[in-house]
Amino acid sequence: MYAITIPEPGGPEALVWAEVPDPVVGEGEVLVDVVSSAVNRADVLQRQGFYNPPPGASPYPGLECAGRITALGPGVTGWAVGDEVCALLAGGGYAEKVAVPAGQLLPVPDGVDLTRAAALPEVTATVWSNVFMVAHLRPGETLLVHGGSSGIGTMAIQLAKAVGARVAVTAGGPEKLERCAELGADILIDYREQDFVEELHKATGGVGADVILDIMGAKYLDRNVKALAVNGRLAIIGLQGGVKGELNLSALLNKRAAITATSLRGRPLAEKAAIVAAVREHVWPLIADGVVQPIVDRTLPMSDAAEAHRVLESSGHIGKVLLQTPVD
Repeated sequence: MYAITIPEPGGPEALVWAEVPDPVVGEGEVLVDVVSSAVNRADVLQRQGFYNPPPGASPYPGLECAGRITALGPGVTGWAVGDEVCALLAGGGYAEKVAVPAGQLLPVPDGVDLTRAAALPEVTATVWSNVFMVAHLRPGETLLVHGGSSGIGTMAIQLAKAVGARVAVTAGGPEKLERCAELGADILIDYREQDFVEELHKATGGVGADVILDIMGAKYLDRNVKALAVNGRLAIIGLQGGVKGELNLSALLNKRAAITATSLRGRPLAEKAAIVAAVREHVWPLIADGVVQPIVDRTLPMSDAAEAHRVLESSGHIGKVLLQTPVD
């Protein structure tokens, strides 16, 4: 098969479409012929040499895919050859084939074509696990989403609105904020021109956000705590603004607030399977009903993954950037 390889870490040009051995299907796994994959920030970090795959995972980038099952490993039940699926991966999505633990498979939801289904596994699993399973966002509460126009952000807006929450977003510029508003965001903050703490307090009468979904890390840590409501929950899922920051613990204590920080890729298989099962139970019906949809900025040939990475790094996209395998 062919896959995107990284012979040496570096810029987008480090991504090389090359012939590699086919994956071997192990116990409890299925083999998927990949139709499409999606680009995530973790892929960029892996390309740069900062985020290696967990032990035993495919060395190729790609944390999600969509395609068709072509083989079942020992012990797999509930799936059949020919099933159209999308999948959460620890790696290997930028390839023509990938071996996937059966617990990380999802059927392609009704109303979504197979190519676009690759935009769903990582964002739905990340948002549902952090905003709902960990931070327990409830109807009537306010969620602040940093990077509201990203793949994660566009999904977080939709899911929060679907459960009856109020949504505030930060994004860069009027076009991105307008798209967030179309998806249901109630409070629109241009982080380039406005202070999100001040704007959020204005919009909430000084209360703040009950839950904050943060991709920035250190750069926003102090301001995120200031933006939290009493009993608020800050969920950190990215470190685009650095890894080390100072925290006023007194402010956290006074608000009886909590901070969590999670990643998805390196979790044990059982934890990933539990998250995927929760997504199938709670999110898939919303997609089938048209309440939630994958937001796709563009689709590029997988062999042109370098250009996809350039798009992601320039932050010129809204929603997900997809990669499509060659059609026979």
